[in-house]
Amino acid sequence: MAPLATAQPERIRSWKVPIALTIFTALFAILLLAAPREGVTTFRLSTPTDAIQLPELAVPVMATAWVCVVLLVLLTVASVFFVRAFARSPLWIVIVYILAIVVGFLTWAAAGAAIPVAGLLAGSLGLAVPLIYGALGGVIGERAGVVNIAIEGQLLAGAFTAAVVASATRQPILGLLAAMVAGTLVAFILAAFAIKYLVEQVIVGVVLNVLVIGLTSFLYSQVLQPNGATLNSPPRFDRMPIPLLADIPVIGPVLFNQTIIVYLMYIAVAAVYVGMFHTRWGLRLRAVGEHPQAADTVGIKVNATRFWNVLLAGAIAGLGGTVFTIGNGIAFNKEMTAGAGFIALAAVIFGQWDPIKATLAALLFGFASSLQNTLSIVGSPVPSEFMLMLPYVVTIFVVAGVVGRSRAPAADGKPYIKE
Repeated sequence: MAPLATAQPERIRSWKVPIALTIFTALFAILLLAAPREGVTTFRLSTPTDAIQLPELAVPVMATAWVCVVLLVLLTVASVFFVRAFARSPLWIVIVYILAIVVGFLTWAAAGAAIPVAGLLAGSLGLAVPLIYGALGGVIGERAGVVNIAIEGQLLAGAFTAAVVASATRQPILGLLAAMVAGTLVAFILAAFAIKYLVEQVIVGVVLNVLVIGLTSFLYSQVLQPNGATLNSPPRFDRMPIPLLADIPVIGPVLFNQTIIVYLMYIAVAAVYVGMFHTRWGLRLRAVGEHPQAADTVGIKVNATRFWNVLLAGAIAGLGGTVFTIGNGIAFNKEMTAGAGFIALAAVIFGQWDPIKATLAALLFGFASSLQNTLSIVGSPVPSEFMLMLPYVVTIFVVAGVVGRSRAPAADGKPYIKE
């Protein structure tokens, strides 16, 4: 008797990455054909204060841009090869592709001008820091099963409180701690209504954002403006260069000559990632967000776990709000976060609820915003309206074509009622 044939799993090809790379390559080639630019673009790799001075890199515009197009085509073909073999496109293909198209676009856009590479990267990191803090808070909250629409309110509350406390005490570290408390208080209201009283989480988050915007705007008009010298003139954290690391060419001054807020961000990203995927805390956190009934069965207190993790998420987001005031020594102003909380929430979704991927998504937003500022300074022909929407357009295309479909934690946004 012949043995029964075992069913083989169906092998599926995913053409998302090759299609996305093909579209970007075609658009860039069309741009070069439609609007050729002559001259030389200079990449300024060092600043006058760097310990190690690198020579400027001057490249011919069109020749360099077309070399980048050829490289993009080769990477696209390589991606097609892997997909045809029923394999996923390696991550290195996507990384090299992004670097190549960025270099090509910068060379074309800044023809005849010099691009300060270190300044571009530093600006990208500076703009991304509050988004990263907000995204980390969003990842923790949603992994626990609570939709945190209130990131915007937590960032704004942190910025306001940090400015007032640091101005009154002249101690920015106290402002930082006060910002964490403010973010925690906003998160406490969210957790109480969403977990204890089972109110729709999205509605609570929206109401909290409006509440914080209204409250801080009122206090700014009635309290801070009349007493600006004492309550709204925050000191800033000094930069603390890390010996040796800060002297590394290009990336050293960007990454290792920063304030304590940025260094805490490095620690927070690493701690959240390791804790979420390699500790008992992270296992319990993910359990209550994926299958709360099963977590309850093995003795995990679902609602208590959610409650405390939402508070932790609020403290991290509140810390991110300090970037807007004491992080840069800027006085508080109405709605100064300007929607950063919603961008951080988008980074959570685009990053597939993973702390590292959400951080990279936030850096993408920061880079696109910094690129907009840099190109406007060097006199690029790219319309300013296009540059304003560039972060969102790039992120949508990258996520839809390269990252793929995002799946939220199974119990995200669903209150748990113990039967």
